[in-house]
Amino acid sequence: MLRLGPFAAAVARCQPAGPSLGPLCLAGSRGSFARSWLPAGNCGALSRQVRAAAGGEWVPVLKTPKGTRDHSPAQVALRDRLLSAVVSCFKRHGAAAIDTPALELREMLVGKYGEGSKLIYELQDQGGELLALRYDLTVPFARYLAMNKITNMKRYHVAKVYRRDNPATTRGRYREFYQCDFDIAGQFDPMIPDAECLKIVHEILSDLQLGDFVIKVNDRRILNGVFVVCGVPESKFIPACSTVDKLDKMPWEEVRSEMVGEKGLSPEAADRIGEYVQLRGGLDLIERLLQDPKLSQNKLAKEGLGDMKLLFEYLTLFGITEKASGEKLRTTETQVLVATPQKHLLAARLKLISELWDAGIKAEMLYKKDPKLLKQLQYCEDTGIPLAAIVGEQELADGVVKLRDVATRQEVDIPREKLIDEIRRRLEP
Repeated sequence: MLRLGPFAAAVARCQPAGPSLGPLCLAGSRGSFARSWLPAGNCGALSRQVRAAAGGEWVPVLKTPKGTRDHSPAQVALRDRLLSAVVSCFKRHGAAAIDTPALELREMLVGKYGEGSKLIYELQDQGGELLALRYDLTVPFARYLAMNKITNMKRYHVAKVYRRDNPATTRGRYREFYQCDFDIAGQFDPMIPDAECLKIVHEILSDLQLGDFVIKVNDRRILNGVFVVCGVPESKFIPACSTVDKLDKMPWEEVRSEMVGEKGLSPEAADRIGEYVQLRGGLDLIERLLQDPKLSQNKLAKEGLGDMKLLFEYLTLFGITEKASGEKLRTTETQVLVATPQKHLLAARLKLISELWDAGIKAEMLYKKDPKLLKQLQYCEDTGIPLAAIVGEQELADGVVKLRDVATRQEVDIPREKLIDEIRRRLEP
């Protein structure tokens, strides 16, 4: 599914006075106010009043409702051009357009969005039906399929949606905005439709020439598996998931605080969740998680990771591969990260890193007694460190160090006395 956020627009303000006949606003000056032709007594969005300069008459001030705005002709032209590019891509992939009412029965929407349900605009018409403005385009699509007994459909829908959220116009958060949805409904072989949806996102963002972008993918089964291995009760999966979803907007410390303080998770469970949900990566991360001793034993997580691996294979065939506009901008010159795979090996790390420093090798280690190996390797990728020197119980017993090439993920056991020479050889330009 592709969603495009609200488009920038200026909000005009005028000060109305006068009778009511039609939708016209004429600007005035020097104490004479713009004459707004509104139905008598209908001040709807006129939220405050000012005293006119002449005659002491109270005159309402025109403004748009909180979290909404007008669009000028130039802004509408730009929006139409953007939406045209989006719709052209949808059509190129064989999707049919549908349209659904902006109003839905309240019972169709409430309870479908978790915590988002409190942001639904609820209405009541004169016939007594409990109504609500649509919150997104997904639930109306599901209702459309069920009503018409449709089991397979590739559709797109571009329309406005409404959310009773706290608007933040400087950050692009409004109560009324456009969504562009593309969905493939039906029963299909795993990940083939998913790969096409991501191909569409890639095509649109590339066509719009917005610069570099990142497409984030995930699988709910992986997250549920993480909750299981971290000791989260099943009854708290949904609230915990809604909090994890805020990681794009809040730092981990605040997310953790909400998990413990509001959602009732134990601090230990929250810390374990944090070790997983802060990981970022592509196929290499999937491979590492498949080897995780706890997560790999969870059936749901294993299935999700298997499908994600299949998805990346299809994306490669579609020509969507991990790439960057240039080399990762590094803030340090660290050449090797000293890591350990088991607990109680801080002394071994300190001894090895001291040997590297004494030999002039630029090296780092994480400042925790027992860091997870996954987190140590993720640090290498995030900071661009090319090599990881891993020393575990088996390596200590064999007198070797496992040297890992972070880019290729290849690992080789190197005799301890030859480690310095091997690192220097690999780092030669």
